[in-house]
Amino acid sequence: MKNIVVLVSGGGTNLQALIDAQERGEIKGGKISCVISSKEGAYALERAAKAGIPAVTLPRKDYADKVSYSMAIKEELDRQKADLVVLAGFMIILDECLTKAYPYKIINVHPALIPSFCGEGFYGLKVHEKALEYGVKVSGATIHFVNEEADAGAIILQGAVDIANDETPETLQRKIMENVEWKLLPKAVSLFCEDRITIKDGKAYVDLK
Repeated sequence: MKNIVVLVSGGGTNLQALIDAQERGEIKGGKISCVISSKEGAYALERAAKAGIPAVTLPRKDYADKVSYSMAIKEELDRQKADLVVLAGFMIILDECLTKAYPYKIINVHPALIPSFCGEGFYGLKVHEKALEYGVKVSGATIHFVNEEADAGAIILQGAVDIANDETPETLQRKIMENVEWKLLPKAVSLFCEDRITIKDGKAYVDLK
């Protein structure tokens, strides 16, 4: 049984999707063993407590820079014996000292179809604002491994939604969360825990059976 550690910063809707999927028996071969928050008082911590999942708070403001913070996260992950790390609304860019220590073991959800609308500065509503500004007809979310470059790791799963003529950044964000993120994130976690993701030449190949 693999230990899944979920990193959060805010409300924790993606964490809740993982908890719900776990309770439905949809995550096979692993369990959420710990939640780590970058903020004190994040609502995600309440979600963890309600589900009986241990939680640790490591406030970003307590650390001088990205490297010292990433090292603190790494030490906690080592202590938790993490097999898989899931960034679920975790708003901190991590240093390579962490990504190199956990290669192809950290996954993230990005609310767009990578390589569109991604990289430094593309997060939250900004992603959806840019998509609508550009006039794309579909958008979606990407579940990918995390490496040293923002949103550039191997893609595991992607899903799309159609964009309505009267779409707003807020309605698009909600549509993508409900129809893509909350479904594909638990699926990707289960695929990892079942050893059904293979890396070849830097790309992820998924055994969907």
